[in-house]
Amino acid sequence: MANHKSSKKRILRNEKKRISNKSRMSKIRTFVKKVSEMIIAKKDVAEVKPALSKANSELAKGVKKGLISKRKMARTMSKFAKKVSKEQK
Repeated sequence: MANHKSSKKRILRNEKKRISNKSRMSKIRTFVKKVSEMIIAKKDVAEVKPALSKANSELAKGVKKGLISKRKMARTMSKFAKKVSKEQK
């Protein structure tokens, strides 16, 4: 256990941050999974686009908060955009 006052504060702060990050990552994964399932199920593009937009927004927030890397976000967004445009044709 921590002996210094600052160490005790840091432990409390880290726990709050961990809970917040866990919640945000869960939200990101949920939106990504929804889009992925919609694409696999060959849903209409008009249905997928709003879900894709929301997933992109959540991914961007994750990058902004430092939870995921910028490259991972770009790779994921690109992959989904390519699949949706492929389905559109």
